[in-house]
Amino acid sequence: MQRAADPKDILARVGNTPLVRLDSLCAGGREFFAKLEGHNPFGSVKDRAAYWMVREAERQGLIKRGTHTIIEPTSGNTGIALTGIARLLGYDAEIVIPEKASDETKRIIRSMGAKVHETSDDLCPKVGAGTDQSIALATSIASNRPDEYYSPNQYANEANFMGHYRGTGPELWEQTRGKITHFFTGVGTGGTITGVGTYLREKSPGVRIVGCQPQRDHLIQGWRNFDESAKPDLYLKRESVVDEWVSVTNAEAFGVVREVLEGDGMLVSPSSAAVYACMKKLDVGEGACAVGMFADDGRKFESVYVGEGVMTKSEFDGALARSKNMSETFY
Repeated sequence: MQRAADPKDILARVGNTPLVRLDSLCAGGREFFAKLEGHNPFGSVKDRAAYWMVREAERQGLIKRGTHTIIEPTSGNTGIALTGIARLLGYDAEIVIPEKASDETKRIIRSMGAKVHETSDDLCPKVGAGTDQSIALATSIASNRPDEYYSPNQYANEANFMGHYRGTGPELWEQTRGKITHFFTGVGTGGTITGVGTYLREKSPGVRIVGCQPQRDHLIQGWRNFDESAKPDLYLKRESVVDEWVSVTNAEAFGVVREVLEGDGMLVSPSSAAVYACMKKLDVGEGACAVGMFADDGRKFESVYVGEGVMTKSEFDGALARSKNMSETFY
């Protein structure tokens, strides 16, 4: 895509993403909306955490432009966001990513200039006991060479939480004019669900915070199943903010991709489809105003959708061409 001339213009686009009505779900006095995080400059909700973590590290004097390389384990979107933001601010980036991440995701990260280390981990690197190779590798490099490397550690970094507490949460409150009754999102680091949830709960104690959890051995890039992995430290700090969980299978998530395309005109990512499936399953009650976090769009998941039989390549190309609400990205 065409790039803005001034890095400040790109960074100014982090946040303030649109909220759109999901006509395919709205019925019986129930309103459903999607928060389209694909409109962030590097294409996902992780732009928020990446920007806040890098700037906070600078504020604390932990990193210096032109000196430090930022290294981070990620299932994809954080890698894209960190690479883009780091290079705009004058840092090199190295990304440790599971082999299972989509081919498009890894290609994007490499094209942006980051060095990529691939590991045989799950789609969302495990934390706690049995920490996966990706986290262990990034931590080892950063701890052994602190004068050259810095790892933000998105799984415990408070700036990740603050990006949503001070950004996403207030945006949703304003965009729904305080009418939001339910918030749905998946969990990877816990930054989104606890940051947004904490803010909304302070504004309205009755808001329901709904976590979406994938099946074991899932194919939802960026999400975590708590039966397979320990809960990240960032999530554990405020896990009480989550009211309930809705489980979603791979089949349920991939099964609604076409439904969203036909009903709402959007080509969504597997994680966004999974959120949609959870919103569809839970009875939110008459008069509800439910918002789902659509972490990114579907443009970088052709290989996944073709591989899982969701679409053929030609069908994907057609869906991408006619999809609404596709924003400019800077990669």
